[in-house]
Amino acid sequence: MKVAPQSDAAWLTELCLCRVGFVFIFTTYSAALPLLKTDWNMSASESGLVQSAWHVGYLISLFVVGFIADRFGAKKTYLAGSILASISALAFAFLADSFVSGLLLYGLTGLCSGASYTPGLTLVSERFIAHQRGRAMGWFLAASSLGYGASLVLSGLLMPQVGWRGAFIVTACGPLAATLISFWTLRATRNVVHARGAEHVGLFALFAVWRNKPAMLLIWAYVFHSWELLGLWAWLPAYLSVSITHGGAMTAQAAGIGAMLTALTYITSMGGSIYGGAFSDRWGRTKVILWGSCLSLVCSFTFGWMMALPLWLLVVVAALYNITAIADSSVYSTAITELVPPQFLGAAYALRSLLGFGAGVISPWVFGLAIDWARGDPLRSESMAWGLAWTSLGIGAVLGPLMTLKLRRMPEAEKMAGGKR
Repeated sequence: MKVAPQSDAAWLTELCLCRVGFVFIFTTYSAALPLLKTDWNMSASESGLVQSAWHVGYLISLFVVGFIADRFGAKKTYLAGSILASISALAFAFLADSFVSGLLLYGLTGLCSGASYTPGLTLVSERFIAHQRGRAMGWFLAASSLGYGASLVLSGLLMPQVGWRGAFIVTACGPLAATLISFWTLRATRNVVHARGAEHVGLFALFAVWRNKPAMLLIWAYVFHSWELLGLWAWLPAYLSVSITHGGAMTAQAAGIGAMLTALTYITSMGGSIYGGAFSDRWGRTKVILWGSCLSLVCSFTFGWMMALPLWLLVVVAALYNITAIADSSVYSTAITELVPPQFLGAAYALRSLLGFGAGVISPWVFGLAIDWARGDPLRSESMAWGLAWTSLGIGAVLGPLMTLKLRRMPEAEKMAGGKR
């Protein structure tokens, strides 16, 4: 039976809905972190390490699925990976009960989650022409923010009622629902496999991307961006929860409120993804990256020192932080499709993911180390601990705008956004 073709708007809407479901499990741990620290008897650095385990698994999967998508096509890779993502999310929700099991199972969940991201970006780039691609990528990444926010809202509402275990189980159903929708959404989408010679495979493809100087400048800028953004996502719920208790004993109610306030900032940041991509179509890729990265750096260097501010004002700043930190995310994903030939795109996404999420592995752990160090002798200061921890994100991200400026001055930058750089 012939399947009726979908409009671009309907297709993108359904794919974005899938993206919402696939990211549900990512923020549940961050929401429950204040409670899990006590229940699993973890230090701050161990808590960050569990989040880092997810990023380790995720970066491995992104690196591998880039080559798999080049070999078998983005559609087949996306659908096969979605099944594994569903199984691993449910395993984490039902079985994690300690630092060690949480570390291993959350790492496994990350390992099985990559196929919903870079193959999804490839599917979007294949569907939309260049002057529409930035906006489309922006909607796809905005769906991630919506998923993060919805997951935190659910977790915040559920944890006081059914505990963190119940919240984990409910949010683990997100990837399962997304898998079912994915098979429906992509039913009429062609599985594209680009013609390749021996020079387009494996290490040859990686070397080709590595020798592409403009592409590597963009990738390095993305690495420093990832250090900041993934550290922010890992620790913001805990920071707001601690601000609510003013350093006192953590409760499920405080953790739930912190999660829901963080969800509000994530949902607000959807505008950053959508308009960042749209503005880059109009004004140029590097210009939007520079504005977003510089404004988010200001937030990184100041946010941790604002703990004594009224909670409502802290949430406003957190929303601004999320908007500026994510505004350039879709632009990186769009720009790389304009600097790298299609037959190397999977390899480029693989290398970008390896380096970018490698930074994301380290930054939540370094953040936790900074907290543990400042809480100990000789400082013993809670406010200093959070101030230094957030500052560590800014220090790791500060080279990003410099890479982007260098790229902007290169003649190859004319390939981006129809010559708008």
